[in-house]
Amino acid sequence: MRALVVTNMYPSPQRPALGRFVRDQVEALRRRDGIEVELFAFPPGVRSYPRAARELRRRYPRERFDVVHAHFGLTAWPSLVVRRAPHVVTFHGTDLVHPRSGRLSRAVLPFVTLAATVSASLATRIPGAGTTRRVAVLPCGVDLARFRRVPRAEARARLGLDPAGPYLLFPADPARAGKRYDRAREVAGDVPLLTLGDVDPDAVPDWINAANAVLIPSEHEGFGLAALEALACDVPVLATPTGIHELALAELDGAHCSSFDAARWRAALAPHLAAADPRIDGRARAALFSAERMAARVAVAWEAVVSGGGGSGRLRRYTRRGDAAMAGDAVSINR
Repeated sequence: MRALVVTNMYPSPQRPALGRFVRDQVEALRRRDGIEVELFAFPPGVRSYPRAARELRRRYPRERFDVVHAHFGLTAWPSLVVRRAPHVVTFHGTDLVHPRSGRLSRAVLPFVTLAATVSASLATRIPGAGTTRRVAVLPCGVDLARFRRVPRAEARARLGLDPAGPYLLFPADPARAGKRYDRAREVAGDVPLLTLGDVDPDAVPDWINAANAVLIPSEHEGFGLAALEALACDVPVLATPTGIHELALAELDGAHCSSFDAARWRAALAPHLAAADPRIDGRARAALFSAERMAARVAVAWEAVVSGGGGSGRLRRYTRRGDAAMAGDAVSINR
Protein backbone atom coordinates (compact mmCIF):
# COMPACT_ATOMS: atom_id res chain seq x y z
CA MET A 1 0.00 0.00 0.00
CA ARG A 2 1.26 3.47 -0.88
CA ALA A 3 0.05 6.33 1.33
CA LEU A 4 0.55 10.08 1.31
CA VAL A 5 0.48 11.77 4.72
CA VAL A 6 -0.21 15.52 4.63
CA THR A 7 0.27 17.52 7.81
CA ASN A 8 1.16 20.90 9.27
CA MET A 9 2.07 19.17 12.56
CA TYR A 10 5.61 17.87 12.12
CA PRO A 11 8.99 18.65 13.70
CA SER A 12 11.28 21.09 11.95
CA PRO A 13 14.62 22.69 12.86
CA GLN A 14 12.71 25.83 13.82
CA ARG A 15 10.05 23.96 15.84
CA PRO A 16 11.51 20.58 16.92
CA ALA A 17 8.66 19.83 19.35
CA LEU A 18 5.84 20.37 16.85
CA GLY A 19 3.88 17.24 16.04
CA ARG A 20 6.43 14.69 17.24
CA PHE A 21 3.53 12.31 17.83
CA VAL A 22 2.61 12.52 14.13
CA ARG A 23 6.23 11.80 13.24
CA ASP A 24 6.18 8.80 15.59
CA GLN A 25 3.12 7.43 13.78
CA VAL A 26 4.63 8.01 10.33
CA GLU A 27 7.83 6.24 11.35
CA ALA A 28 5.89 3.36 12.91
CA LEU A 29 3.87 2.97 9.70
CA ARG A 30 7.04 2.97 7.62
CA ARG A 31 8.34 0.06 9.71
CA ARG A 32 5.33 -2.06 8.76
CA ASP A 33 5.71 -4.55 5.94
CA GLY A 34 3.82 -3.72 2.78
CA ILE A 35 3.37 -0.01 3.52
CA GLU A 36 5.15 2.86 1.79
CA VAL A 37 4.55 6.30 3.29
CA GLU A 38 5.27 9.54 1.44
CA LEU A 39 5.28 12.58 3.74
CA PHE A 40 4.26 16.11 2.80
CA ALA A 41 4.74 18.44 5.78
CA PHE A 42 4.27 22.19 5.69
CA PRO A 43 4.43 24.87 8.39
CA PRO A 44 1.31 26.01 10.27
CA GLY A 45 -0.23 29.37 9.53
CA VAL A 46 -3.16 30.73 7.53
CA ARG A 47 -1.06 31.58 4.47
CA SER A 48 0.49 28.12 4.38
CA TYR A 49 -2.66 26.32 3.24
CA PRO A 50 -2.93 27.76 -0.30
CA ARG A 51 0.84 27.41 -0.73
CA ALA A 52 0.60 23.77 0.37
CA ALA A 53 -2.18 23.10 -2.13
CA ARG A 54 -0.12 24.60 -4.96
CA GLU A 55 2.95 22.59 -3.98
CA LEU A 56 0.97 19.36 -3.68
CA ARG A 57 -0.49 19.92 -7.13
CA ARG A 58 2.97 20.65 -8.55
CA ARG A 59 4.70 17.75 -6.81
CA TYR A 60 2.16 14.99 -7.38
CA PRO A 61 0.36 15.71 -10.67
CA ARG A 62 0.31 12.08 -11.80
CA GLU A 63 1.41 10.20 -8.67
CA ARG A 64 -0.75 7.27 -7.63
CA PHE A 65 -1.51 6.75 -3.96
CA ASP A 66 -3.80 4.16 -2.40
CA VAL A 67 -4.82 6.59 0.35
CA VAL A 68 -4.20 10.23 1.33
CA HIS A 69 -4.21 10.86 5.09
CA ALA A 70 -4.30 14.40 6.50
CA HIS A 71 -3.39 15.15 10.11
CA PHE A 72 -5.30 18.18 11.49
CA GLY A 73 -8.68 19.19 10.14
CA LEU A 74 -7.72 22.26 8.13
CA THR A 75 -4.90 20.32 6.48
CA ALA A 76 -7.47 18.12 4.74
CA TRP A 77 -8.38 21.04 2.46
CA PRO A 78 -5.06 21.30 0.57
CA SER A 79 -4.76 17.47 0.57
CA LEU A 80 -7.87 17.30 -1.66
CA VAL A 81 -5.87 18.48 -4.68
CA VAL A 82 -4.31 15.00 -4.74
CA ARG A 83 -6.99 13.07 -6.59
CA ARG A 84 -7.72 9.47 -7.53
CA ALA A 85 -7.38 8.20 -3.94
CA PRO A 86 -9.66 8.00 -0.89
CA HIS A 87 -8.99 10.65 1.74
CA VAL A 88 -8.74 10.18 5.51
CA VAL A 89 -8.42 12.99 8.06
CA THR A 90 -7.43 12.73 11.72
CA PHE A 91 -8.75 15.47 13.99
CA HIS A 92 -6.53 16.15 17.01
CA GLY A 93 -8.62 18.44 19.21
CA THR A 94 -8.07 22.14 18.58
CA ASP A 95 -9.25 21.66 15.01
CA LEU A 96 -12.69 20.70 16.38
CA VAL A 97 -12.81 22.65 19.66
CA HIS A 98 -11.76 26.11 18.43
CA PRO A 99 -14.83 28.10 17.29
CA ARG A 100 -13.42 29.19 13.91
CA SER A 101 -11.06 26.29 13.15
CA GLY A 102 -13.72 23.81 14.19
CA ARG A 103 -16.27 25.24 11.78
CA LEU A 104 -13.81 25.23 8.87
CA SER A 105 -12.54 21.74 9.74
CA ARG A 106 -16.02 20.23 9.90
CA ALA A 107 -16.82 21.76 6.51
CA VAL A 108 -14.36 19.35 4.85
CA LEU A 109 -16.24 16.26 6.06
CA PRO A 110 -18.39 15.78 2.90
CA PHE A 111 -15.22 15.54 0.81
CA VAL A 112 -13.34 12.85 2.79
CA THR A 113 -13.90 9.11 2.79
CA LEU A 114 -13.20 8.58 6.49
CA ALA A 115 -12.98 10.98 9.41
CA ALA A 116 -10.99 9.96 12.46
CA THR A 117 -10.40 11.43 15.89
CA VAL A 118 -7.75 10.70 18.49
CA SER A 119 -10.35 9.71 21.11
CA ALA A 120 -13.96 8.57 21.20
CA SER A 121 -14.92 11.55 23.36
CA LEU A 122 -13.61 13.92 20.68
CA ALA A 123 -15.67 12.08 18.06
CA THR A 124 -18.84 13.47 19.63
CA ARG A 125 -17.88 16.86 18.16
CA ILE A 126 -18.32 15.52 14.63
CA PRO A 127 -21.89 15.83 13.29
CA GLY A 128 -23.59 12.47 12.91
CA ALA A 129 -20.86 10.46 14.63
CA GLY A 130 -22.29 7.11 15.63
CA THR A 131 -25.45 7.56 13.58
CA THR A 132 -25.04 8.84 10.02
CA ARG A 133 -21.27 9.19 9.82
CA ARG A 134 -18.44 6.70 10.33
CA VAL A 135 -15.75 8.05 12.64
CA ALA A 136 -12.65 5.96 13.36
CA VAL A 137 -10.61 6.40 16.55
CA LEU A 138 -6.96 6.63 15.49
CA PRO A 139 -4.60 8.09 18.11
CA CYS A 140 -0.90 8.52 17.41
CA GLY A 141 0.36 6.66 20.49
CA VAL A 142 3.40 6.87 22.75
CA ASP A 143 6.95 6.08 21.66
CA LEU A 144 8.01 3.43 24.19
CA ALA A 145 11.61 3.51 23.01
CA ARG A 146 11.95 7.18 23.90
CA PHE A 147 9.74 7.23 26.98
CA ARG A 148 10.99 4.69 29.49
CA ARG A 149 11.96 4.49 33.11
CA VAL A 150 15.42 5.81 33.99
CA PRO A 151 16.82 6.33 37.50
CA ARG A 152 15.45 9.53 38.97
CA ALA A 153 18.86 10.57 40.30
CA GLU A 154 20.36 10.11 36.84
CA ALA A 155 17.66 12.24 35.20
CA ARG A 156 18.04 14.99 37.78
CA ALA A 157 21.81 15.00 37.41
CA ARG A 158 21.51 15.56 33.64
CA LEU A 159 19.08 18.43 34.24
CA GLY A 160 21.06 20.01 37.06
CA LEU A 161 18.27 19.49 39.62
CA ASP A 162 18.58 18.88 43.34
CA PRO A 163 18.90 15.09 43.79
CA ALA A 164 16.85 15.24 47.00
CA GLY A 165 13.82 17.01 45.48
CA PRO A 166 10.88 16.91 45.58
CA TYR A 167 9.71 18.18 42.17
CA LEU A 168 6.44 18.14 40.24
CA LEU A 169 5.99 18.45 36.48
CA PHE A 170 3.37 20.33 34.48
CA PRO A 171 3.94 18.72 31.03
CA ALA A 172 2.96 21.67 28.85
CA ASP A 173 3.64 25.31 28.16
CA PRO A 174 2.08 27.40 30.97
CA ALA A 175 0.90 29.86 28.32
CA ARG A 176 -1.59 27.30 26.96
CA ALA A 177 -4.71 28.35 28.85
CA GLY A 178 -6.65 25.10 28.39
CA LYS A 179 -3.90 23.10 30.10
CA ARG A 180 -4.63 25.04 33.34
CA TYR A 181 -1.21 25.84 34.77
CA ASP A 182 -3.03 27.85 37.44
CA ARG A 183 -4.53 24.64 38.82
CA ALA A 184 -1.19 22.85 38.84
CA ARG A 185 0.39 25.82 40.62
CA GLU A 186 -2.36 25.73 43.26
CA VAL A 187 -1.81 22.04 43.95
CA ALA A 188 1.99 22.28 43.96
CA GLY A 189 2.06 24.97 46.62
CA ASP A 190 5.66 25.31 47.83
CA VAL A 191 6.90 22.32 45.82
CA PRO A 192 8.96 23.34 42.75
CA LEU A 193 6.81 22.95 39.64
CA LEU A 194 8.73 22.17 36.45
CA THR A 195 7.20 22.92 33.05
CA LEU A 196 7.90 21.97 29.44
CA GLY A 197 7.47 25.39 27.85
CA ASP A 198 10.92 25.74 26.24
CA VAL A 199 12.35 22.27 26.83
CA ASP A 200 14.35 20.40 24.19
CA PRO A 201 11.97 17.61 23.11
CA ASP A 202 14.77 15.04 23.35
CA ALA A 203 15.11 15.90 27.05
CA VAL A 204 11.41 15.47 27.90
CA PRO A 205 11.83 11.87 29.17
CA ASP A 206 14.40 13.14 31.67
CA TRP A 207 12.05 15.86 32.90
CA ILE A 208 9.34 13.26 33.43
CA ASN A 209 11.63 10.84 35.26
CA ALA A 210 12.98 13.67 37.41
CA ALA A 211 9.53 14.44 38.83
CA ASN A 212 7.82 12.86 41.82
CA ALA A 213 4.56 13.14 39.88
CA VAL A 214 3.09 14.67 36.72
CA LEU A 215 0.12 17.05 37.05
CA ILE A 216 -2.34 17.29 34.12
CA PRO A 217 -5.33 19.38 35.33
CA SER A 218 -6.48 20.21 31.78
CA GLU A 219 -9.80 21.78 30.91
CA HIS A 220 -9.93 19.52 27.86
CA GLU A 221 -7.67 17.11 25.95
CA GLY A 222 -8.01 15.74 22.43
CA PHE A 223 -6.21 12.58 23.47
CA GLY A 224 -3.86 12.94 26.46
CA LEU A 225 -0.45 11.77 25.28
CA ALA A 226 1.39 13.40 28.20
CA ALA A 227 -0.29 11.03 30.66
CA LEU A 228 0.80 8.02 28.61
CA GLU A 229 4.36 9.31 28.39
CA ALA A 230 4.46 9.56 32.17
CA LEU A 231 3.01 6.07 32.54
CA ALA A 232 5.64 4.71 30.14
CA CYS A 233 8.25 6.08 32.58
CA ASP A 234 6.40 4.58 35.60
CA VAL A 235 5.91 8.09 37.01
CA PRO A 236 2.73 8.85 39.03
CA VAL A 237 0.09 10.89 37.17
CA LEU A 238 -2.77 13.06 38.42
CA ALA A 239 -5.19 14.13 35.69
CA THR A 240 -8.67 15.41 35.04
CA PRO A 241 -11.14 13.04 33.27
CA THR A 242 -10.60 14.39 29.76
CA GLY A 243 -9.41 12.67 26.59
CA ILE A 244 -8.02 9.22 27.30
CA HIS A 245 -7.24 9.88 30.98
CA GLU A 246 -10.08 7.91 32.56
CA LEU A 247 -9.27 4.77 30.61
CA ALA A 248 -5.49 5.09 30.87
CA LEU A 249 -5.49 5.67 34.63
CA ALA A 250 -8.40 3.48 35.70
CA GLU A 251 -7.65 1.18 38.66
CA LEU A 252 -3.93 1.93 38.45
CA ASP A 253 -2.39 2.14 41.91
CA GLY A 254 -0.71 5.48 42.48
CA ALA A 255 -2.47 7.24 39.61
CA HIS A 256 -5.36 9.63 40.17
CA CYS A 257 -8.09 10.80 37.79
CA SER A 258 -10.86 13.09 39.00
CA SER A 259 -12.42 16.47 38.41
CA PHE A 260 -10.14 19.14 39.72
CA ASP A 261 -10.39 19.76 43.43
CA ALA A 262 -7.23 21.19 44.99
CA ALA A 263 -7.70 19.52 48.39
CA ARG A 264 -8.45 16.10 46.90
CA TRP A 265 -5.52 16.34 44.50
CA ARG A 266 -3.15 17.35 47.31
CA ALA A 267 -4.26 14.30 49.30
CA ALA A 268 -3.62 12.01 46.32
CA LEU A 269 -0.26 13.67 45.75
CA ALA A 270 0.98 13.48 49.35
CA PRO A 271 2.38 9.89 49.24
CA HIS A 272 4.38 10.68 46.10
CA LEU A 273 5.93 13.77 47.69
CA ALA A 274 6.83 11.82 50.82
CA ALA A 275 8.53 8.95 48.93
CA ALA A 276 12.19 9.12 47.97
CA ASP A 277 11.59 7.56 44.54
CA PRO A 278 7.85 7.25 43.89
CA ARG A 279 6.97 4.97 40.97
CA ILE A 280 3.89 3.20 39.67
CA ASP A 281 3.46 0.18 37.40
CA GLY A 282 2.37 2.28 34.45
CA ARG A 283 4.39 1.02 31.51
CA ALA A 284 2.18 -1.98 30.75
CA ARG A 285 -0.82 0.35 30.56
CA ALA A 286 1.04 2.77 28.31
CA ALA A 287 1.99 -0.14 26.04
CA LEU A 288 -1.69 -0.56 25.16
CA PHE A 289 -1.40 2.81 23.40
CA SER A 290 2.08 2.47 21.88
CA ALA A 291 2.92 4.18 18.61
CA GLU A 292 3.43 0.76 17.02
CA ARG A 293 0.04 -0.52 18.13
CA MET A 294 -1.76 2.65 17.09
CA ALA A 295 -0.01 2.55 13.69
CA ALA A 296 -1.39 -0.95 13.23
CA ARG A 297 -4.87 0.49 13.75
CA VAL A 298 -4.22 3.10 11.06
CA ALA A 299 -3.08 0.38 8.67
CA VAL A 300 -6.33 -1.53 9.28
CA ALA A 301 -8.35 1.62 8.59
CA TRP A 302 -6.42 2.28 5.39
CA GLU A 303 -7.01 -1.27 4.19
CA ALA A 304 -10.74 -0.97 4.82
CA VAL A 305 -10.97 2.39 3.07
CA VAL A 306 -9.01 1.18 0.05
CA SER A 307 -11.09 -1.97 -0.24
CA GLY A 308 -14.30 0.02 0.08
CA GLY A 309 -15.25 -2.03 3.13
CA GLY A 310 -15.95 0.97 5.33
CA GLY A 311 -17.16 -0.39 8.63
CA SER A 312 -17.03 -4.02 7.60
CA GLY A 313 -14.39 -6.71 7.98
CA ARG A 314 -11.75 -5.96 10.56
CA LEU A 315 -13.18 -2.51 11.23
CA ARG A 316 -15.58 -3.13 14.07
CA ARG A 317 -18.21 -0.93 15.59
CA TYR A 318 -18.09 0.69 18.97
CA THR A 319 -20.70 2.31 21.15
CA ARG A 320 -20.62 5.67 22.88
CA ARG A 321 -19.65 4.03 26.16
CA GLY A 322 -16.17 5.52 25.80
CA ASP A 323 -12.70 4.68 24.57
CA ALA A 324 -12.44 1.17 26.02
CA ALA A 325 -12.18 -0.46 22.59
CA MET A 326 -9.08 1.59 21.89
CA ALA A 327 -6.97 -0.76 23.97
CA GLY A 328 -7.88 -3.60 21.61
CA ASP A 329 -6.25 -4.46 18.32
CA ALA A 330 -9.18 -3.61 16.05
CA VAL A 331 -10.13 -0.13 15.00
CA SER A 332 -12.97 1.47 16.91
CA ILE A 333 -15.47 3.04 14.58
CA ASN A 334 -18.75 4.86 14.93
CA ARG A 335 -21.36 3.84 12.43
